[in-house]
Amino acid sequence: MKNILKKELTLSASVLSYLFIAFGLLFLVPGYPILCGVFFVTLGIFQSFQSAREANDVVFSALLPVAKKDIVKGKFLFSCFIELCAMLLMTGVTAVRMTLLKDAAVYKSNALMNANPFALGVAFFIFGLFNLLFIGGFFRTAYRFARPFVTHIIAAFLVIGAGETLHHIPGLESLNAFGFEHFSLQLLLLALGILSYLFLTALSYRGACRSFERIDL
Repeated sequence: MKNILKKELTLSASVLSYLFIAFGLLFLVPGYPILCGVFFVTLGIFQSFQSAREANDVVFSALLPVAKKDIVKGKFLFSCFIELCAMLLMTGVTAVRMTLLKDAAVYKSNALMNANPFALGVAFFIFGLFNLLFIGGFFRTAYRFARPFVTHIIAAFLVIGAGETLHHIPGLESLNAFGFEHFSLQLLLLALGILSYLFLTALSYRGACRSFERIDL
C-alpha cells in the first residue's frame, strides 16, 4: 500500500494537483464566492485522473502484484491528501480572517459568504461530493470520467449557490457570522461537514471497490 501511494504522489499525479491547492487562498479574497476555491482544488485532482488515464495508469497498476482494491485505495488516499492539504490552507486563512482581520472594513462590508467554520464545513461537504460523484463514478468504468466530472460540477455549484444564498434568508444570518459570533453553532456546522465528508468518502470507496472488481481490464 505504501508503494502504491508513493506511485500516486510521484508518478501518477499531475503537478496541477499540487499547484491548485493554492486556490484555498481564495478564502482570503473579499467580494468573491470563496467556495469556488474548493471547486478549483477538485479540478486539480481531476487533472491527475486525466493524465493518468492517458498514460494507461490503471492498467499499469493492475499489472503490479497488488489487489484491485489497493489500486482504488491509492487513488482515494491521493485525492484525500490533496483535499486535506487544501483544507489546512483554508483553515489557516479562515483563522486569520477571524482574528487579525476581524475588524477590516473590506470584510465587514462583504455581501458574500464570510470565511468561518460554516464555510469550512461546506467545503468538506463539496469535497465529499467530489469523492462520491467523480471518483466513485470514474471507477464504474476505470476509463470514462467526463460524465462523472460534469455531474460533480453541477452538484458543486448548486451547493456553492446555496451557501451564498442561505445567509440572506431572514433567521439564517448566523450562518454568515463574522469573527467569533455564534461560534458554537459554527463549530457544530463544521463538525457536520466533516462527518458528511467521511461518510460520503467511505461510501464512495466501498462502491468503487465493488465496481472495479467487476471490470475486466
